Amino acid sequence: MNLTDEDILAVLMKARGRLSATIFLILRDAHIAEDIFQNVTLKALTKGATFKSEDYLLSWSFITAKREAIDWQRKHKREITGLDSEVLEIMDNEWLQRHKEKSNQQLEALRDCLETVPDASRKMLKLRYFEGHSCGEVGKIVGLGLDAVYKRLSRLHKNIKTCMECKLQGADSNSFLGEEG
Repeated sequence: MNLTDEDILAVLMKARGRLSATIFLILRDAHIAEDIFQNVTLKALTKGATFKSEDYLLSWSFITAKREAIDWQRKHKREITGLDSEVLEIMDNEWLQRHKEKSNQQLEALRDCLETVPDASRKMLKLRYFEGHSCGEVGKIVGLGLDAVYKRLSRLHKNIKTCMECKLQGADSNSFLGEEG
């Protein structure tokens, strides 16, 4: 599912400091960095681009921000006072590696938590999110009413979230997902 405009704005505002710092390292001007950040945000919201996840959005926004900063520098023929491009590349790689490690940890926690989900609940998750059925269709397939499907999915979301938080903090969370209904 693609990120909504609200999701995009929330992610970019959360990453504002890092994005602005990246731009600042190139241009050494906080005001221009802010202007470019706003341009990147505007592009993300108005250019018709779709982002499947925060990772895609963040990757796109950092690349776009750097390109805009370099373009601004070329247009205004400013003397380069920022960091060398090799240093910027090293910083990018370090940020991407840390972000990738966090994503891998989250993915591993999700896999572990999904393994503890009872079969009937796993079937509902599969029907809804992997096969794309509506909640009404899921209910018909598994023999439940629409309200029951909503309640079970909501409870599953909450339990999986709790399980993942525990896994990411190093606690054992098998007890969270043991109930069927």
